[in-house]
Amino acid sequence: MNLFNAEQLTKSYGMKTLFENISFSMEQGDRIGIIGVNGTGKSTLLKIIAGIEVPDSGTITKSNGLTIQYLPQNPEFDPQATVLEQIYQGDSPLMKLLREYGTVMQQLTQEPENPRLQAKMMELNSQMDALDAWQLEAEAKRILSKLGIDRFDSPMHLLSGGQRKRVMLASTFIRPVDLIILDEPTNHLDTDTVDWLEQYIAKNRVSLLMITHDRYFLDRVANRIIELDHGKLYSYSGNYSTFLEKKAERLELQEAAERKRQNLLRRELAWIQRGAKARTTKQKARIDRFEELESRKPVSENKELEIALEGSRLGKKIIQFEHVNKSFDSIKVIHDFSFLVKKHDRIGIIGPNGMGKSTLLKLISGQLEPDQGNILIGETVKIGFFTQEAQEMDESLRVIEYVKEGAEQIRTTDGNTLSAAQMLELFLFPPDMQWTPISKLSGGERRRLYLLRILMESPNVLLLDEPTNDLDIQTLTVLEEFLEHFPGVVIAVSHDRFFLDRVAETILSFEGSGNIDHHVGNYTDYMELRALRAKLSPDQAVGAVVTKPEAAPAARKKENRPLKFTYKEQQEYDQIEDRIAEAEQALEEVGQEISEAGSDYERLQQLTAQQRELEQQLEHLMDRWTYLSELAEKIEQSKKTQ
Repeated sequence: MNLFNAEQLTKSYGMKTLFENISFSMEQGDRIGIIGVNGTGKSTLLKIIAGIEVPDSGTITKSNGLTIQYLPQNPEFDPQATVLEQIYQGDSPLMKLLREYGTVMQQLTQEPENPRLQAKMMELNSQMDALDAWQLEAEAKRILSKLGIDRFDSPMHLLSGGQRKRVMLASTFIRPVDLIILDEPTNHLDTDTVDWLEQYIAKNRVSLLMITHDRYFLDRVANRIIELDHGKLYSYSGNYSTFLEKKAERLELQEAAERKRQNLLRRELAWIQRGAKARTTKQKARIDRFEELESRKPVSENKELEIALEGSRLGKKIIQFEHVNKSFDSIKVIHDFSFLVKKHDRIGIIGPNGMGKSTLLKLISGQLEPDQGNILIGETVKIGFFTQEAQEMDESLRVIEYVKEGAEQIRTTDGNTLSAAQMLELFLFPPDMQWTPISKLSGGERRRLYLLRILMESPNVLLLDEPTNDLDIQTLTVLEEFLEHFPGVVIAVSHDRFFLDRVAETILSFEGSGNIDHHVGNYTDYMELRALRAKLSPDQAVGAVVTKPEAAPAARKKENRPLKFTYKEQQEYDQIEDRIAEAEQALEEVGQEISEAGSDYERLQQLTAQQRELEQQLEHLMDRWTYLSELAEKIEQSKKTQ
């Protein structure tokens, strides 16, 4: 069944055209993801489909009786309503009945012998039976519980931002509608909640039109992708992976068309330069064709970030946590946490909302102090902190003026410099946007600008608190490319599984009661380990992580001796980081050779064997580095206690 047809839609704000003459339709069962750079009109398009805004021109034809539920990025709510009252907001007879039933039930708990209330409750019970409302009430409570909301009588104003978002999400999904429209539904949701949401959508086969930057969510939920790019709309059947393949094909065709245009332009230019005069109709037509070819500007694709910024020099000592504890009132969020941050670390911090992830970053930045324990920061450390709540911006400033307040230019590792204008282009602010007042930017564009301002200040330790919220996919790709070449330390709190898989090499997982587990690997590695633990008994699960055999008598005697490196261990410790870097470089070079070997089967066999050998060598070096680093830490601790 066709849900709606959107034909020739155009929308502008002031002098800026968001999209022009775009058309698309939606069928029942479609789950469409809309992507594009912030400021291209994605949210505006959703509002037009939902009937909240109107296009400048064009039409939307909806099927008879089409019902739509729209959830914006920042939904409005009644601060005095309870969770269930908020869930049942709406003008449908069913929602009105559920609200009235809840009100009378609450009154009966206060006046259980009131005959008027008892009679009213009997009447409402009959109406609930007639409309089959019991099932909806049970479903609402079930969804709320799955989303981590178990106090149904809590007032909305007492909930955190993430909890409110989950209540509004539950409210959206319990209503019987034909089409659900979601604007960034995964923002502020932890990874477990996003997993549940994916499964719920798949199971219930809802028709869905959504904006999201969560690429795994798009890959697992969407069956169609719509891209808004330079005012045009491109539609692709399939999920996010399919979209990437098909877009690459489109860009190749586009590049071929541009090469053809350039060749035609050169030929026409040569003819014009020979002194053609517009005396005949034929000559006039050829001159017109040249002018038309010249006026066609190719759509420029945003360049990938292929630079490595120099950053500030980082010494050997970075950040060390020593038995850190932190509580708020009686709630312990960090318990006896010890950890050593090393040069070039890429650390992802995960866990349910409200567990203390942001608190950990604030402790590092000095915004908070630990209740117990110490956080030692190296003298050369220069922290850049990208917070969830962006700093207040002077909206009268222009984009380039704001960035220049951080720095006029920034050095790269090859000794060159990039100006503020060049960095703005790399972060998707073309020259015609750089003199735009900040007041004219969208929320996502401001987040991107705030991020760039921090990077322009050349930090060597980056703290990123939910960096993917409100950033579009192209900006995330640019950020991930940047972090790949960033010469310092990255510590990121994120619920974005794709981002964590691409950036993190170590995971710190908040497990409850202030306990923080440490896992080597990215997010997918951590999830595989967690799945393995779930299959084992508690004793086996612990053994799967750490096995500590009881020390032999001779070993126990040695414990009383001063702890120190042997001569060979000291030499190995001094050289091992360089050896790891050399092995990584060799592995990268072999990988490049494999990609260039093509169909040379014999050469591929040799390179693959070499790759396996290098991987084993690197794994051995990493094991030795871990052992030696832990030993160095113990030696340092023993010196302090002597």
